[in-house]
Amino acid sequence: MTVTLTEFLSHLISSPALVITTILTLGVIMVNGWTDAPNAIATCVSTRSVNPRSAIIMASFFNFLGVFVMSKLNAKVAETIYKMVDFGGDSHNALVALCAALFAIVLWATAAWWFGIPTSESHALIAGISGAAIALQKGLRGINFNEWVNVLYGLALSLILGFVAGWTVVKLVEKLFRRVNRAKTFSFFKNAQVCASAGMAFMHGAQDGQKFMGVFMLGMFLTQGQANVTEFIIPNWLIILCSVVMALGTSIGGYRIIKAVGMDMVKLEKYQGFSADLAGVICLFIASVLGLPVSTTHTKTTAIMGVGAAKRISSVNWGVVKEMVSAWILTFPGCGLIGFLMALLFMRLF
Repeated sequence: MTVTLTEFLSHLISSPALVITTILTLGVIMVNGWTDAPNAIATCVSTRSVNPRSAIIMASFFNFLGVFVMSKLNAKVAETIYKMVDFGGDSHNALVALCAALFAIVLWATAAWWFGIPTSESHALIAGISGAAIALQKGLRGINFNEWVNVLYGLALSLILGFVAGWTVVKLVEKLFRRVNRAKTFSFFKNAQVCASAGMAFMHGAQDGQKFMGVFMLGMFLTQGQANVTEFIIPNWLIILCSVVMALGTSIGGYRIIKAVGMDMVKLEKYQGFSADLAGVICLFIASVLGLPVSTTHTKTTAIMGVGAAKRISSVNWGVVKEMVSAWILTFPGCGLIGFLMALLFMRLF
């Protein structure tokens, strides 16, 4: 099942509920663009391979491209997000609960951005929607554990594989260039890092764009009173809309997060920044092909940790890492609880 642009606009004009759902969903997508996307360009900015303004423009373009291209090739991530919770039953209450979850995600993400903490909007999305579904269904039957297993796999992949890939790639790069004069590699790694950062921005769009499109489709079906749709096709107009909004969010910036990830956690040289970005791209590509909804934030930051640890453990600022890990750990219970409470409140009010 799908929704044409004409059908969407027709429902938008006649349904205030769809207007609110659309605004909230696009708001979450934009917040993701300005809080998550800066992780993709943090290393190339910190190593001065490219200036912040140019990096943000580049990330905006490749975010757009990533959402569009990967959604046409493989939409497994969107399907996983759509099916991981049960919003069936009363479509009105389901829609109210979904809106509450989206509102909770915006609150959580904005607070994280304000404090410059690179939390995962992917996990905030998963937690917020799960909390709302539990409130809606009055128990854990609101969770589809068969699909939720993929979330756990993705979490392990982003944490463990990110670190291992970062460590491995930088060791390989050091081995390949061990007999080359460091000064002669400066220009090569500067350009290579820009390309790798573009790849990170592309894969960020590929992963996160699909997650939010899955939620968008759920919201559209609920406003039409269809709470039990199990199969759907993402329309081209929605791919373009989400791509543009995410790119717009990215263009707003996120220098606080760029500083936390690219400058405070580990002091990187250009070849190290390239290694971290390449490791992140590899991990995100594998996850996208397998349909695992991983966190681009976790993947990138653990790759940076792996690169830093490959030189020496003390080169990583573990105080900054501790703050990030604390924020990550709090995201599931924190945003999940907010989503749960907001859903109860919204269902009582509306």
